[in-house]
Formats: sequence, C-alpha cells, structure tokens
Amino acid sequence: MMKKLTRTETAAYLLERDHFCILSHCRPDGDTVGSSAALCLGLRSLGKTAHVLFNEEVTERFAWLHEGLTKAQPEEGDTLVSTDVAAPGMLPQAFQPLLGKIALRIDHHGSATSFTELELVDSASASCAELVWDVLKEMGVKADPAIAEAVYVGTSTDTGCFRYANTTAHTFQTAADCAAAGARVFELNQTLFETNSLGRLKMQAWIVDHIHMLRCGSMAVCAIPRSVEEELGVTEDDMDNISSFPRTVAGVCIAATLREAKDGHVKLSVRAVPGYDAAKIAAKFGGGGHKGAAGAGIDLPIAEAEQAVEAALLEECP
Repeated sequence: MMKKLTRTETAAYLLERDHFCILSHCRPDGDTVGSSAALCLGLRSLGKTAHVLFNEEVTERFAWLHEGLTKAQPEEGDTLVSTDVAAPGMLPQAFQPLLGKIALRIDHHGSATSFTELELVDSASASCAELVWDVLKEMGVKADPAIAEAVYVGTSTDTGCFRYANTTAHTFQTAADCAAAGARVFELNQTLFETNSLGRLKMQAWIVDHIHMLRCGSMAVCAIPRSVEEELGVTEDDMDNISSFPRTVAGVCIAATLREAKDGHVKLSVRAVPGYDAAKIAAKFGGGGHKGAAGAGIDLPIAEAEQAVEAALLEECP
C-alpha cells in the first residue's frame, strides 16, 4: 500500500539506504533532468552510490546536467527513485519494465497517479526541483555550484523564469539559495530564456499563421503535423516548451497545442491563466498536470484530435 512521506521522512529514508538509481520522465524537461541530477549529486556528496538511469530522450539543451551521472541499467539491490513523474505512462518506454520496482516517487503534480510504495508529493511546490532542494537540506547536503545549477534549471524552467502563477515565495527563496551556492544565474537565464534558434523562430512564425482562435480570442488551439516539423527542420530543443507560445497571445486565457509524433500519436499540451484549469482539459484525454499546465496523449489522427480538444475547451471553460 502506498504511503505518503513528508520532506523529513523522505530525507530519513534516503539516508538509511544506498545504491540509488534515479529515473526521469519521457520527453524530458528542465525539471525532471534538473531534479534527477541534483538528487544524484546530493546523494554522492554524502558518500552514497547514486546514478541517473540513462534517458535517451534527453536533448542537448539539458544533457549537460546528466554528464558523468548516468548508467545504462539498474543493478540488483538498487533503490529506484523517480523525479517529476506524475504517472506510470510518463516513464519512457525503456523504463516501463521497472514499474512495480520503483520504491519512491518525488513529484509536485496535483493531478497524478500513484505507482510507487512511497511518495513525496507537494502540489503547492512550483517544481520538483524545489522539493529535491528541501530534501537535500534536510539530509545535511552542502550545496555546491553543480547541485545549485541543477535545481535552478528545474525551478526556473517550470515557472517560465518565475513568470507563471505557480511561482511562490518559496520558489524565489530556492532560486536565491541557488545563486548563493554558486549557480550561474545570468548565464543560465540567457541560454534558457533569452536565446532562440532560427528553427524555433520559424516554428513560432508557423504557429502565428495557423493558430485557431475560439470564443472571441480567449482560447487558442494549434495543431502541428509531423510533416511541418520535418519541413522546417526543427529539433526537439527547438520545440522545447513551444506549447507556451500560443498562450502569450493577448487575450488568450487557455491554449492547447497538439504535436503529431512519428508514429501518429498526438501529444496534447495545455496552458492556462488563473481561473482556467488546464488539468481538467487534459484529464478528458487521460492526462493530467496542474491547473496552469497539463498534458495528455491522444490516439487519434491529428485533425480529429484537434476537433476533440476544441470541443473539450468549449464544453469545460467559461
């Protein structure tokens, strides 16, 4: 039976054990990569054996955080821990055989599915990285610049550089602690939030031309066929957090972005301002997340998926 832990209980659990293998989620973002890296580095600083399980989906944008930390397979006796994984379906396909063996889940998604023996989940936390930071402090870890940068990447990316409604006083305090510990805040902000590739700008231009506005401009939907991504030559790094772009249009309160994968599967990402619930829309398609940001997978042709999402928006939103 699953047991919920506090930060203090989680720290005690980790201190009692050794030989850790840490898991991230599919289509890895800055939070899952940063959280797993910070936890691994923190455990190593205490003399424990810890690795991050190699995730082939991690792109160049965040891969540097896992350098020197990964291994290809868990070993017998490893304590498996997942970071920022809200549901079993969020694990990469290669990690699926590990379901039932993962001992601890550290996560911050309010809309989530329990799948481990133990879990530390705090939906009030803006990022999983904040939770990891708190646990490491409870464990007596002295943060170095590498740990601080991993936590800062997770915290800043999941808050849109502290612009999203999930940002709290604790978020700012965590970022300040990271800066004090040596994180290169300016350089990271420049790289993550101020620099755009030409491919990303081309994709944004395509979205502007193809965005579908609903209900007097308060809603936006954009469906991106795989053929368009191939034609523009964009990479996964170019597409990182592209789902937030339609929400930036003046007057838009909730936006849905659909991306068609190589196998025809459609990834839905929903972004919303306070007063709207992105998780409620994602839940209609078997997904989840937060009120401000949520996602799901849809097994329909992209045109049909777009129609279904538009209908869900019009039905659920004021």
